[in-house]
Amino acid sequence: MFSIAIHGGAGTIARHLLDKEKQAAYEAGLNAALNAGFALLEAGGTALDAVTAAVVSLEDCQLFNAGKGSVFNHEGRQEMDASVMRGDNRAAGAVAGVHGVKNPIHLARAVMEQSEHVLLSGAGAEAFARLQGLAFEPDEYFFDAFRYRQYQEALAADRIQLDHSASGDRKFSTVGAVARDSQGNLCAATSTGGMTNKKYGRIGDTPVIGAGTYAHNATCAVSCTGHGELFLRQVAAHQVHCLMAYKACSLEEACRQVVMTDLVAIGGEGGLIAVDAQGNVAMPFNSEGMYRGYRSSNGKHGVFIHAE
Repeated sequence: MFSIAIHGGAGTIARHLLDKEKQAAYEAGLNAALNAGFALLEAGGTALDAVTAAVVSLEDCQLFNAGKGSVFNHEGRQEMDASVMRGDNRAAGAVAGVHGVKNPIHLARAVMEQSEHVLLSGAGAEAFARLQGLAFEPDEYFFDAFRYRQYQEALAADRIQLDHSASGDRKFSTVGAVARDSQGNLCAATSTGGMTNKKYGRIGDTPVIGAGTYAHNATCAVSCTGHGELFLRQVAAHQVHCLMAYKACSLEEACRQVVMTDLVAIGGEGGLIAVDAQGNVAMPFNSEGMYRGYRSSNGKHGVFIHAE
């Protein structure tokens, strides 16, 4: 069985603020990403290509805090992170704090495939992107009036904040995808614009292999979304793998342990998506909601925001 799952962020997604029009827009964005990835799997393509296509679709959708929809940092510009990992050979690539790169997931993949490194950051990563001929966009491409208002509010209050729609509606809007292809290979990819008004070159879990992204063909592929500092401290994505590899937990058991017990114990909020070696999917979260969806070759599929 081949499968793909995606997420567009988790957190306190207030039902009363998500009207039918907004909900339809988010669901359309999730479905577009799912379809982009699943079409490749259905044609016999690789899990790597599928997760890349799905994340690119989410990066190109301004509703999500990644790529075009990235939030503003303290200097009033975007500072984006991304990572990708293959389950067959554990190859991985990641970038942190990049500006102007249209699709950071393409850059993370280029680091994996075209360099001897795993993680590049800032100006060096951008120079590498130019050498690889990757697309850049001007600041106007990333500008969004709503994101800019968020930034102005955070700047005036001198606070760093998570992406949100209104007071009390807090979202950790990382995007990600995991997949199992028809050859049995797993892959995971994650991308984010981070926190509004973030300072000091702050980096969360998204570009850190093992924390926000992990894949191993024997167990699972995982992409996380949540308060990055806590996912870093928990090494959340790799912990799912460890529970499966060393304690013989099922995918569902391992994901539940990490999200509902281990993260909660240290105050970590958010969720993750995962797929195992058989193509089973898990999408647990301990927050009010998580933008998520999945589609499998057995005909099962769906997109969701709140608990089912």
